[in-house]
Amino acid sequence: MDIALAVLALALIFVHLLSIALTAIRVKPTTRRGSEPQTQPPVSLVIPLRGVENFTALTIPRAFQLDWPNYEIIFCVADSTDAVIPHVRSNIAAFPHIRASLLVGDDRISANPKLNNCVKGWRAATSEWVILADSNVLMPDHYIATLMSAWRKDSGLVCSPPLGSRPADLGSELECTFLNTFQCRYQYAAETLGQGFAQGKTMLWNKPLLDSLGGIEALGAEIAEDAAATKLVRASGRHVHLAPAPFEQPLGTRSFAEVWSRQARWARLRRVTFPQFFAPEILVGGIPPLFLALAAALLAGADGKTLVAVMVAVLGLYYLPELALAKLKGWHVSWTSFPAMIMRDALLPLIWARSWMGSSVSWRGNMMTVGTQESTLSG
Repeated sequence: MDIALAVLALALIFVHLLSIALTAIRVKPTTRRGSEPQTQPPVSLVIPLRGVENFTALTIPRAFQLDWPNYEIIFCVADSTDAVIPHVRSNIAAFPHIRASLLVGDDRISANPKLNNCVKGWRAATSEWVILADSNVLMPDHYIATLMSAWRKDSGLVCSPPLGSRPADLGSELECTFLNTFQCRYQYAAETLGQGFAQGKTMLWNKPLLDSLGGIEALGAEIAEDAAATKLVRASGRHVHLAPAPFEQPLGTRSFAEVWSRQARWARLRRVTFPQFFAPEILVGGIPPLFLALAAALLAGADGKTLVAVMVAVLGLYYLPELALAKLKGWHVSWTSFPAMIMRDALLPLIWARSWMGSSVSWRGNMMTVGTQESTLSG
């Protein structure tokens, strides 16, 4: 039994290290520009907004400063009283050389409020290439060029997961460990193995292609538009590809409750939309291999010093390569990253268990009820 437990612990550590190696090979440093696309067609940038966030004053102007010869920006707001509207209008006035517009209204085609907010922008887009981008993405000047260069002959969609940056407290440090060396890592590793998953933070679509597959309304087939996009693209025989490097999402301050709520919501959505991939998530993180290794040592009759040595070895083997990955790629690393990673992994089993309880999630004041067959929205 002790040998079996030790083998299982080593297997989990191997999968962890493999995902780090695959990500290290696949992802370019965030400061490096991707290869320039062969052509530079017009692009429509559709940005849904709701409320003023920590870095709204920084992220909105970035959309007007992209190194691309021909693009338009379409800002979408559902509520005419939204406090973000003056920020949008002031930036449109400050950059008169960029074609930009603000559309206000709500098209309730689904239970997903963000998707509903994007519909009017999609319909108004004048280009064959459309980027749906969350308002809290900190776009580098090569944002469009990097996405366009990642499109391949067999692509159905190009995405980028968010890269947490600029944390201001322990809560945002914790969220960085969730976003960067956990979720971003596994997403790039999966794509490297031919199992790309869409990420709604940034999505580059070929508009005629998506329209031929049912249009933006088809993304309402699932409670999460990225899950619907993944299934739609795969069903068409194409692939979801990722940008060479993830784009920043500056965080600022985050309370523990905010981090828990967001991660629990995403976990529940993954459980509903991809249950076959979500179920094994109980085995990810450093806690399962640590528990298995200590159990194997105890069954083998190890003394206290040996148990401490096993614990140190497992923690070092598990977390030092993860920290090295972040450092190598220029992702956020600080003296709190190591304890934040341990805190994250201690929360993972609790988040996994919580996802199986109940069927509702809250997104910016909207309560969504998720299920395997249907979803409803109230708020």
